Amino acid sequence: MNINIQQLEYVVAVDTYRHFARAAESCFVTQPTLSMMIQKLEDELNIKIFDRSTHPVEPTPIGRQIIEQARIALRHFRQIKEIADNERNIVKGAFRLGIIPTIAPYLIPELLRRQNETRNEITLTLHENTTAQIIKKLQNGTLDGGLMAGPLYHDKLTEYPVYYEKFYAYVSPEEKIYAENEVDLDSIDINRIWLLENEHCLRGQVEHLCQMKQKAKNNSPAVQYEAGSIDTLIHVVDHNGGMTIIPEMSAMRLSEEQQVHLRNFKNTSAYREASLMVSNDYVRKSMLNEVLNIIRASVPRSMQDVRLKEFVVELGKIG
Repeated sequence: MNINIQQLEYVVAVDTYRHFARAAESCFVTQPTLSMMIQKLEDELNIKIFDRSTHPVEPTPIGRQIIEQARIALRHFRQIKEIADNERNIVKGAFRLGIIPTIAPYLIPELLRRQNETRNEITLTLHENTTAQIIKKLQNGTLDGGLMAGPLYHDKLTEYPVYYEKFYAYVSPEEKIYAENEVDLDSIDINRIWLLENEHCLRGQVEHLCQMKQKAKNNSPAVQYEAGSIDTLIHVVDHNGGMTIIPEMSAMRLSEEQQVHLRNFKNTSAYREASLMVSNDYVRKSMLNEVLNIIRASVPRSMQDVRLKEFVVELGKIG
């Protein structure tokens, strides 16, 4: 059996784009060449990897298994050169970074500015994904790193804590607790809290912080609307009353009028940890250190105090 790396690259490209022409363009070959090489592989294996009758193209059940192994094989093949580059301290090439939506809008502008000012040979490509999506992509090799809330304690990921941001209550003037300088978590009406959708790990932290699931057992549903972003939560509070809980970076970007709606928590320090996470078998340590330095340079130094780790709120269930 004669399977070559090029065939595996073409198979993965078709799976990624679900379109033969776009896959061929991404591989810098003609569509007939790509199709012929995949057909040759299918003939060699005596199976069909793709169902060409569907639009977009779909892998067959056995094809999905083949593609998964192809991604693993390609990652291991690339690691041979990466190990050599790391040994020679060569920091060059692409780093594909996934960032969760509750961090991305607040960090990416400064991160891009820092990267553009840094004279290095790294091509930093950024992708906004949920925690569950990033974990999956780190494992299949389509992302090199993920900036996520932690700690995750995932047995296949290595975590590098980057910074810690404080949680604040964002309260409508219509609420009774608005008159208080600090919010007592025990006195919060959980039916007045607006939350993100379940796919966001920030929701799990807020639920844990407010012990919402316990309080909701003998109460009406705690969530009337589930938002897709922190900015949406803030606008909902502004126009509909209630309150929400937001992290420090989003609080820093509020207008002066909105800043007056922020409250600390009474007798409680609550933070979330943001970590750069990579697969356990990631080998480009010099590249990783350079990316870590760029991210840290994009975050206020006051948020990088490791002593804040003891105040990190648990994540709850992911995904």
